[in-house]
Amino acid sequence: MTDTITLRGFVATEIKSSTTPGGVPTASFRLGCPERRFDKAAGAWVESNMSWFTVQGYRQLAGNMGCSIKKGQKVIVVGKLKLRSWEKDGRTHHQADIDADAVGHDLRWGTANYLRNSSPQSADELGPANSGNPFSGVGGDGPDDDREDGEERDEDAAGIFLDDNGDELQLDPDTGELSGAAA
Repeated sequence: MTDTITLRGFVATEIKSSTTPGGVPTASFRLGCPERRFDKAAGAWVESNMSWFTVQGYRQLAGNMGCSIKKGQKVIVVGKLKLRSWEKDGRTHHQADIDADAVGHDLRWGTANYLRNSSPQSADELGPANSGNPFSGVGGDGPDDDREDGEERDEDAAGIFLDDNGDELQLDPDTGELSGAAA
């Protein structure tokens, strides 16, 4: 089953960054989504029925998640729902995963500073073959390797971000943190 879903919840684990065998950067975290309702008898909001999801991001989104999202923060996630089930020791287990298209802070609970990527990668730039599949174009000859206008994509610019003043910041691929001005 694959459906697009929007979830609001909190980041329950630290971000785990890795790379696929094909060299695609990934990042993941567990998302807790409590049901929240107003209890008239108590006169207060109560949380119950916690739902859990594993959120997985790829490519530029993975790097941005590693730099921006921290355990305990309230976030909004948009992506494709993937339901899995398996049997182990006579019990059936179920897991809900989200292949994230977008992840951001829930500004209802706080503020955020936004840093724009200097070389944005949108689904339009990647072409229709890559817009829905995080593994398309992995390993070579695909539309992911060349821009529509025939110019090569600047791989060095993929980890560069701009701050509010337009100054460049470099992404450290090992730690996922922004550091100083890019050379």
